[in-house]
Amino acid sequence: MGTSRMFRVFVVLGSAFMILLIIIYWDDVGASHLYLHTPVSPGPKIPHPPPPHQQQQPHTSRTPSFLSDIDAFVNQFLEPGTGEPTDTAPADSGNQSEKAEERYIPRREWKIHLTPVAAELRERQEQRRRLLQEMCANDSMAFPGKNRSFDDIPNKELDHLIVDDRHGIIYCYVPKVACSNWKRIMIVLSESLLRDGVPQRDPLSIPRDLVHNSSMHFTFNKFWKRYGKFAKHLMKVKLKKYTKFIFVRDPFVRLISAYRNKFELRNENFYRRFAQVMLRRYANQPTPPASVDEAFGVGIHPSFSNFIQYLLDPQTEKEMPFNEHWRQVYRLCHPCQIQYDFVGHLETAEEDAEHLLRQLKVDNVVEFPTSSRNLTASSWETDWFNTVPLETRKELYKLYEPDFRLFGYDKPDSLLNE
Repeated sequence: MGTSRMFRVFVVLGSAFMILLIIIYWDDVGASHLYLHTPVSPGPKIPHPPPPHQQQQPHTSRTPSFLSDIDAFVNQFLEPGTGEPTDTAPADSGNQSEKAEERYIPRREWKIHLTPVAAELRERQEQRRRLLQEMCANDSMAFPGKNRSFDDIPNKELDHLIVDDRHGIIYCYVPKVACSNWKRIMIVLSESLLRDGVPQRDPLSIPRDLVHNSSMHFTFNKFWKRYGKFAKHLMKVKLKKYTKFIFVRDPFVRLISAYRNKFELRNENFYRRFAQVMLRRYANQPTPPASVDEAFGVGIHPSFSNFIQYLLDPQTEKEMPFNEHWRQVYRLCHPCQIQYDFVGHLETAEEDAEHLLRQLKVDNVVEFPTSSRNLTASSWETDWFNTVPLETRKELYKLYEPDFRLFGYDKPDSLLNE
């Protein structure tokens, strides 16, 4: 009888001890479990036996320490052939697991090219990447945030880095640099938009309101909510493993494009947030019209010169940071903290897009849409800046000089010298 009672006591104590171990283990690594469903699938699946570190190991009494082994732990889920889709199937009636299996089989469409990329295109990319590295190491060029580490970048400033875990891609989007079409590409590749349970494959059929809907894109600033204390480390793992790309354009031409799009067209949101401020401060309009329709009806909108005054006014950023459409690229995409693998220019967009999609081995999955819209041309710069005083142009160049130099755009001497 005593033996039986002692046995039951040992069973109870053993169970309590195991529960305690599970609680300790979950507290240490539980958040990482969420990451297990988002690995990259960087190439065609090749069957292979599980590596030794994935085989069952004897239990030890040491409390697990996830942080010390996190690189090895994450790497095993980033190896070729282990990837599953990032998104799970939406809730549905019937046999949900069966439908999920049918709809979300990982795509293995990586294209094998028998001919190499043209030497001049490879050299172009090498020059652009090398220039970024040299400028970031050049002490003679200083700008805010240049020398901080990636860990020092606030989470809110990581909202332009879109992640596609299916193909191992990170895209930093820059507004007014074909970002609408590149966002469409990312939606297609990540299969984040379904129609009748089938992923959307045609970029141009994706409505514009969905293209810019933040819920369609998984960005770095969302990592904290999903991964908690491991967010920053997982960002750095993905930055190391994934292909990172960015597209830029001449900084002054980008400003002209932003002005045309946001203030020469009817945009109620931008009129109320920005145009009314410009009209009151710089256009002698103490009580501007209440709506954009009223303003356009009487022919009132801020001039390009008013827009430049707004950018240079110290009061502007005391009230709020620059809007993304005219914020400097170095503030959006942190090129001195992130080593980009591909730097595209809008001026060579077609060649660069073809090269990039080929480099990503997805050029048979999706094509970059050609645009027929009225693009802002660099040859227009002189006409647009005619109304802007020379000293104001020089101040504006200083404000955007890092973008000019980081990405290899010539100093616009014709605008800065009389």
